[in-house]
Amino acid sequence: MRLLLLLPFIGLLWVPFYNAELPSLFGFPFFYWYQFAWVPLTSFIIWLVYRDGLKKGVE
Repeated sequence: MRLLLLLPFIGLLWVPFYNAELPSLFGFPFFYWYQFAWVPLTSFIIWLVYRDGLKKGVE
């Protein structure tokens, strides 16, 4: 389950993948909204890993 924490790291590591202006979302270039979309996704992933750790008794 802890391997899920690698997703945000890998998703944001390779900048040339998302260094583009199109497609835009509400006027924001892809470069910005792609990074911003990872904020709630990362929070959700951290919560999942934390909850799984509580079930297993890991602090």
